Amino acid sequence: MENENTYKSPHEAQHKSHRAPWLRAAVLGVNDGIVSTSSLMLGVLAASANKEAILVAGLAGLVAGAISMGVGEYVSVSSQKDSEKADIEIERLSIKSNPNAELAELASIYEKRGVERQLAIQVATQLHAHDAVGAHARDELDINQDALANPAQAALASTVAFSLGAAVPIVAALLSNETDGVYLIIGFSIIALAASGSVGAYLGGGKKRKAALRVLIGGSAAMAITYVIGLLIGQVL
Repeated sequence: MENENTYKSPHEAQHKSHRAPWLRAAVLGVNDGIVSTSSLMLGVLAASANKEAILVAGLAGLVAGAISMGVGEYVSVSSQKDSEKADIEIERLSIKSNPNAELAELASIYEKRGVERQLAIQVATQLHAHDAVGAHARDELDINQDALANPAQAALASTVAFSLGAAVPIVAALLSNETDGVYLIIGFSIIALAASGSVGAYLGGGKKRKAALRVLIGGSAAMAITYVIGLLIGQVL
């Protein structure tokens, strides 16, 4: 039997961190779609048992939420990308006007990471000759020029994910009758939250049980609070 701790070469090991930009947007979109739409529908259901009103609220929540998530993600990631490009440009101008100082700074970075001084200078010199801006962006600013933030990718992932999440309580409402609507919406939403948390953890290399529990607690609290508020409003009206 193969030992679980058997060393894997870099070609065999499957890293997960490169998925972070779109994975964050997708997981956030799914969870937000489930929680916000189900909470909205439960609030309406608690105030009024009218199935048509519940479905209208759910569809309105899906459309408005998906558009809001997509636009918001695009704007925020665009700001991040603009900031990254501005930092790279500052570094480019600094290298142009103070090449020796920037070379010494890069060598110092490698030396602080444990590279011997002479080797650090040699490495910094070679990287400066090859791509000085790229080296400083990567090792000084922690920015990869070839993998800058992608606003369109994040916006699309967020919009699609929110729509999928919001569809869960809507489907539950469509399958419900006058007596079991609240149970189906809550049940479908809880199962979907647990699944999204587990899938997100799997794709990101995290712990599935912990991730599922995390989104379950937050989502369940939101649905419970909204339902209680709907009951109180329904009594007043």
